[in-house]
Amino acid sequence: MPPPEVFGPLPGGGAPSCCETLPRTEMSVARARRLASASLRAWSLEAGDQAVSLVVSELVTNTVRHARLAAVVVRVSRVGPRRVRVAVVDFSRTMPTLVDATADDESGRGLATVAGFSSAWGADPLPWGKRVWADLDVPVEDS
Repeated sequence: MPPPEVFGPLPGGGAPSCCETLPRTEMSVARARRLASASLRAWSLEAGDQAVSLVVSELVTNTVRHARLAAVVVRVSRVGPRRVRVAVVDFSRTMPTLVDATADDESGRGLATVAGFSSAWGADPLPWGKRVWADLDVPVEDS
């Protein structure tokens, strides 16, 4: 697999971002984490790697489990000097819901994890599906 391309600022002043279309399979969770890590390295924001990797893993896992069709689009954008946005687009119009999982539940904690690690998160309906996103503030590394 070739490494993802990390783009600089987009024409018209958009945020620098890295985007990849992946198959909707469990193997894509690891590929999405590598995409996020490569983006953070390119922007010298490695201090956020664990949190960003966890959030992208949860978002892609939700898509693998619940979406339809064969592809998922993952985008990692630098939306501020120390803020990163992870967005996952799939082709299901069913919006995610934050549930209150109990200790006995085997699943249902993904979005709670996303909410806990992000400064903001949400889901935007699209004509063909949805975009689920999370903003994370990357801490300053100690020198």
